[in-house]
Amino acid sequence: MSIAVPSMSRNLNNVARSPVRDLLALTQRPEVISFAGGLPAPDLFDLDGWRAAFAHALTEGSGRRNLQYAPTEGNAQLRAFVAERMSGQGLPTGEADLLVTTGSQQALTLVASTLLEPGAVVAVGEPTYLAALQVFQFAGARVVGVPEDEEGMDPDALARVIARERPTLVYLVPTFANPTGRTLSPRRRQAITELTAANGVWVVEDDPYGELRYRGTGVPPLAAALGAQDHVVYLGSFSKIGAPGLRLGWVRAPRPLRAAIIVAKQAADLHTSTIDQAAAAHYLATADLDAHVLRLRGSYRERRDTMVAELSAAMPAGTHIDDPDGGMFVWLRLPSSIDAQDVLHAALRRDVAFVPGAAFFAGIPDRATMRLSFTTHTPEEIAEGVRRLAEALDAVG
Repeated sequence: MSIAVPSMSRNLNNVARSPVRDLLALTQRPEVISFAGGLPAPDLFDLDGWRAAFAHALTEGSGRRNLQYAPTEGNAQLRAFVAERMSGQGLPTGEADLLVTTGSQQALTLVASTLLEPGAVVAVGEPTYLAALQVFQFAGARVVGVPEDEEGMDPDALARVIARERPTLVYLVPTFANPTGRTLSPRRRQAITELTAANGVWVVEDDPYGELRYRGTGVPPLAAALGAQDHVVYLGSFSKIGAPGLRLGWVRAPRPLRAAIIVAKQAADLHTSTIDQAAAAHYLATADLDAHVLRLRGSYRERRDTMVAELSAAMPAGTHIDDPDGGMFVWLRLPSSIDAQDVLHAALRRDVAFVPGAAFFAGIPDRATMRLSFTTHTPEEIAEGVRRLAEALDAVG
């Protein structure tokens, strides 16, 4: 008897697996020092604060309500707290401007499903966030890279891409970018806003790292630039300043687009977890989040400084190391003769891991690059990890 095997959608055929997620499975052993995942430090989670918040959300008076279905838009109190915080950071926002999502990754997926038809063009910084490439590939879009330098995306290069490719949207992580840690300068933020507005191109500003600044003066969100109000979509998250396991993010979008995204979310999952939103709302009402962020900045600053110093001393001549003002990553470019994928194989044998940079490129990859996250390890562990990495480089030759 022959068996007919049902077919699957071809949507995933052009979506690459995430090497970051694959590496996480390889680095679970406690002896491995992993610089691969962009993970917040678990030792810095406010466990007591979140335990109290969830206990309150499950009290007799409100617990049954918080275990029920809820409106798609999200918990009103939570949105009000987020709006107040965003307004204080230079982006005037009201509760009604926001939709709560299951992490900012879902927000990006919803925006893509709302704005992109198969074959649409998306312009991204080169290199860019790996999981964003997956989202756009899954939507059937064609992704075009735009060159970056130390100031972030080059507006002149973007103008050429817009003229040649006519993209539907531009995707940016303008503050402490993943993977490079770079920050788009205020001058370029305004130039990109004006350029995209003039050409009718949507801009998606992904900002999970903006509060993790360790040096210099803060830069207002790109969505706060003059002329941004009708075409810039802002994505935010609690994952880096709260806890990623909550899966709480949000999207701030112009009203017509926000209405469409709400429908897309209804089709996706109805609404984000009621109990998690209720706990987050109570946490924001009772905890000192600013003090918590200051603690994160202090610890992460020390870890960044250690990684940059250790890499500067241990890497071969000709290596370029980006020294970020904030965020979670150090971007490194080895001499051109070295392939970071070869280094990774040698590094894993020495119980240290990182992400080769090639996966972050939409176009031709720079195979001499790598991304290292400094947030999850102590300075002592970082120093040992870099020592192992130097051994791996010596082995590759």
